[in-house]
Amino acid sequence: MSGWPDLIPQFPWLADIRGRYAANQPLSEVTWFRVGGPAQLVYQPADEADLALFLKNLPRDIRLTVIGLGSNLLIRDGGLDGVVIRLGAKGFGNIEILENHRLRVGTALPDVKVATAAAEAGIDGLTFYRGIPGGIGGALYMNAGCYGTETRERMVELRAVTREGEIVTLTNADMGYHYRKSKGPRGAVFTSAVYQGFPGDKDDILNRMREITEKRESSQPTRAKTGGSTFKNPEGHSSWRLIDEAGGRGLTFGGAQMSELHANFLLNLGEADAFDVETLGEMVRQRVRAKHGIELKWEIRRMGHFAPGREVREFMDGEPFTGAV
Repeated sequence: MSGWPDLIPQFPWLADIRGRYAANQPLSEVTWFRVGGPAQLVYQPADEADLALFLKNLPRDIRLTVIGLGSNLLIRDGGLDGVVIRLGAKGFGNIEILENHRLRVGTALPDVKVATAAAEAGIDGLTFYRGIPGGIGGALYMNAGCYGTETRERMVELRAVTREGEIVTLTNADMGYHYRKSKGPRGAVFTSAVYQGFPGDKDDILNRMREITEKRESSQPTRAKTGGSTFKNPEGHSSWRLIDEAGGRGLTFGGAQMSELHANFLLNLGEADAFDVETLGEMVRQRVRAKHGIELKWEIRRMGHFAPGREVREFMDGEPFTGAV
């Protein structure tokens, strides 16, 4: 698909929007996999009020997608119809240290910057964000976590703009967090969040963060074109071990490969497209099901349209899976 119909002429109210917008922008430039087709319209709001005005005017039948840093995201080669919203650091990248070992952060911030800011302020409890390659918006959406701590354990409340353009505050309970997912309001765009930490020693926290960095860099392909951890860990199992035992480590398809260093990391070796990446993932799921009788669930978010003739079936080496194992 070479491009989508231009939406800009259909929205005369865009003249009142202070943020930036453009039609048919390639999304491969904003995802860590460096793959994906174009977005029909990309909008970067100037601030929360600008975002609210945009959403209030946006017709309800237009598809809306929010993309953060693009870390754990696979956009298919046909791209995305509708509007893609990307929050920038200028309007959504502030960090404010609050009383009682709390901090308020914008959702465009990388997780690591939040961990560092908390450490510098002597706030403990957020070091786990040092090990998560992504942004706060995505972490809030998917309850990101590692090294024994999840977002839901530290998030107190968040601000969001609803699909109707209303600015609301959501509590931790409102988000309905579970393992790697949430049940917050559909279509809401998160703009900032308040986290609760506890008192700690700055130097001790920074030392632990350095240990996390060293551990991550020695065990994960941190400098590759990857989406991070590919599949969720099934209860009682580690995905990387299941993949390894099923012969998935180092497996390739087209320009994509399962990492030799960490078997649960999918890589773009340089020239892969989204079809290569997703097909390889489904081949690995098939191998694990055949070997262990376990169905791996994608942790990476996949979205968008397939390119014509390049559709990916579930479990590529077998029939599409329709029942429970």
